Amino acid sequence: MDGNGRWAKRRSLDRVRGHHVGAESVKEIVRASREIGIPWLTLYAFSEENWNRPKYEVRVLMNLLKRFLKGEMDEMHKNGIRLRAIGRIEKLPAATRNTLNEAIEYTALNRDMTLTLALSYGGRQEILDAFRHLGSQVEHGALSPSEITEETISRSLYTSDIPDPELLIRTSGEHRISNFLLWQIAYTEIYVTPTLWPDFRKEEYYLAIEDFQKRERRFGFTSEQLMKSHLYKDHRETIDK
Repeated sequence: MDGNGRWAKRRSLDRVRGHHVGAESVKEIVRASREIGIPWLTLYAFSEENWNRPKYEVRVLMNLLKRFLKGEMDEMHKNGIRLRAIGRIEKLPAATRNTLNEAIEYTALNRDMTLTLALSYGGRQEILDAFRHLGSQVEHGALSPSEITEETISRSLYTSDIPDPELLIRTSGEHRISNFLLWQIAYTEIYVTPTLWPDFRKEEYYLAIEDFQKRERRFGFTSEQLMKSHLYKDHRETIDK
């Protein structure tokens, strides 16, 4: 979710105003996802690198997150949305972290949709933490190096119980990944829009999904092989839904 600061600057407003309007986009995209049956939605809300921003802006973002969670907790629960968070959550301020944990616990039994917030998150940091975890297992004899596979690495990531994303939407026209889900997006379709996040609402969200539905996801196979495989069948079922 990129472009809050630029949105505000273009209107000669304080960057904080851009974050507040960006929060309204979050609400609309979450609601739109629930309405059309998207089962998994991950929002890159605050990166590990974002801690380097001015202290005042970081404080505003943490307070905004806390207010958002308090204000949306009941609606998420009513609509069957389970909240999760990935990242180095322990770095969040205590008050924000407590509200986040409260919302996660309150919605834990919901199964209609999972909303994941990436907070104090970095893809390289995630992989580093996973390797440290695996290294510790090897050191203590619980795992041998020959047993380390793509599956064991995936199970050691923050997203161990979340499927790899099918579609990555990048707002504000940036053509970079910005340290987001580096392991998980190996076969993710990428959609780039020049729209800044505060202006990204459900109409453009639907356009991104429509664009995704037109793509052929081959996963290294040829088109002819896909036609004969379950991969094609699964892809068509996704489109039909």
